[in-house]
Amino acid sequence: MNSQDYVMTIKDVNIFYGEFNAVKNMSMNIEKNKVLAIIGPSGCGKSTLLRCLNRMNDFVPSFSIKGKIEYNGKNILKSDPMELRTKVGMVFQKPNPFPKSIYDNITWGPKIHGHDVNLDQLVEDSLKKAALWEEVKDRLKSSALDLSGGQQQRLCIARTIAMKPDIILMDEPCSALDPKSTIRIEDLISELKNEYTIIIVTHNMQQAARVSDKTAFFYEGELIEIDSTDKIFTKPKEKRTEDYITGRFG
Repeated sequence: MNSQDYVMTIKDVNIFYGEFNAVKNMSMNIEKNKVLAIIGPSGCGKSTLLRCLNRMNDFVPSFSIKGKIEYNGKNILKSDPMELRTKVGMVFQKPNPFPKSIYDNITWGPKIHGHDVNLDQLVEDSLKKAALWEEVKDRLKSSALDLSGGQQQRLCIARTIAMKPDIILMDEPCSALDPKSTIRIEDLISELKNEYTIIIVTHNMQQAARVSDKTAFFYEGELIEIDSTDKIFTKPKEKRTEDYITGRFG
């Protein structure tokens, strides 16, 4: 596989909170139009790394990072974070719609970034891609806060899609949702990978097995192994991976 197949490359990355080394000497390639699941015990660096991929950790006072994270060949650690976040969107653990209408949630980002688009069409297209259009098309001016939790999370995905990103980061996107809503989000992830690269952090190993093409196992701040999801869950190379998958620890 050559470098054109990768949308992002992580090289020798160390992440610190003060003196604490949260992510250690991490290197990995992220393939285009694939779903990468990141699994591992709590506190192993999964969300810490994810939040570096669109510079969200910049807001943490004690945070520092060494190494390189390249997106389309450019080091994002030296780029404009606002511009980066238009191309690397994020969906958080708990749905966080703006206290605005459904319509304004979708159009807010493109408006402030000066995107010259047909807003009505953008709203419809984004909501359709997020499998939400049929449920909300007759109440676009209603508050997004009136939606159910699962609908709010799909709205947050639609809001991310509206910015036309290349990569969508998802940090435990189903952990606050009921089983039915979780299935809707998982189905949506499978559909969206045709247009986007998706990186999902999850504690739910069954979810990782269902939705991802590749899986990375983190342990104590280190990348233990990354491989096709099938291999990680059936024939992992590392004993620590096997122990985690089979429930011997973590």
